[in-house]
Amino acid sequence: MRYANIGGVSVSGLCIGGNPFSGFSHQTRERSKEMTDYYTPSRIKDTWRQAEALGINTFFGRTDDHIMGLLEEYWDEGGSIQWFAQVCIERGNPDAWRKWLRASIELGASGTYIHGGVVDNWYATEQWDNFYEALDTMSNAGVASGFAAHQPTAHEWVRDNLKPDFQMCSYYNPTDRSRSAHHSDEGEKWEEEDRVKMLDVIATIPCPVVHYKVFAGGNKPILEAFETMGKAMRENDVALVGFFLKDNPDMMKEDIALFEEYVEGVAVLA
Repeated sequence: MRYANIGGVSVSGLCIGGNPFSGFSHQTRERSKEMTDYYTPSRIKDTWRQAEALGINTFFGRTDDHIMGLLEEYWDEGGSIQWFAQVCIERGNPDAWRKWLRASIELGASGTYIHGGVVDNWYATEQWDNFYEALDTMSNAGVASGFAAHQPTAHEWVRDNLKPDFQMCSYYNPTDRSRSAHHSDEGEKWEEEDRVKMLDVIATIPCPVVHYKVFAGGNKPILEAFETMGKAMRENDVALVGFFLKDNPDMMKEDIALFEEYVEGVAVLA
C-alpha cells in the first residue's frame, strides 16, 4: 500500500473510519444499535490492531470521551495507529468544537479536522470567523489541518479562501445541515448527482483530498465505488472507509485487496 504526505504526516492510502464504532450506520436505527452492541472496547482495539497489521496506519475518529479514552488505552498498551481527530460539537453547545479541538491536540492527534456536518452548517450560516479561527488553532499546534464537508460548494469556499493541509470530501450529501450540524438517521438520500458534483470539485482542489462516504454508508455497490475511486483519486489523496467486522471478519483484508486492484493498480498504470 502506498502512503501519502498530508501536512507532513505519512498516511496510508486506505484509512479506517470510526462510524461503526460509534453507531453511525447511515442505514437504520437497528443497524446502528447492532454496531454499538458489537463494538465493545476490546473489539475496537482489536480492529485497530488488525488495521496496523495490514498496513493501515491512520484512524479517523470522533472527539468524544469514549473514543479518546480508548485511544489513550490503546497507545498505552503499545498500539501505534495515528489519529486524525474529527472535531465535533455538542447538542446545545455549538462552541464545543473549541474544547474538543484543544483536547485532541493535547491527547496527541497527528491531524485534526472539523466535522463535515459542522462545516456544512458554518458555510450555510456564513460563520466565516470560525473557519479562520479553527485553521489558525490547528496550524499553530503543528498538526495536519483539514475540513470535511458534504456540500461541494462548501469545499469550493474552503479551496478559495483557506489553505488547509487537506480537505475531506464526502461522495454523497445525505442530509441538509444548513439548519443543524448534527447527524440525522432519518430521510438520508444517496444521489448520483451529488457524487458527480463532488468529484468535479475534487479535481480542482490543490491540497490532498480524503475521499469518504465512498460506499454511501453501505448503501451502494462496493465494486463500482472502487472503480470510481480509481478514476478520481490523485497521487496524494487517500480513502477513508469504516469496517463492520461482525458482517465479515475478513472485510478489512478484502477491501485492502480491492483498493490495491482498483485504485493503486490504476495509479501505477497511469
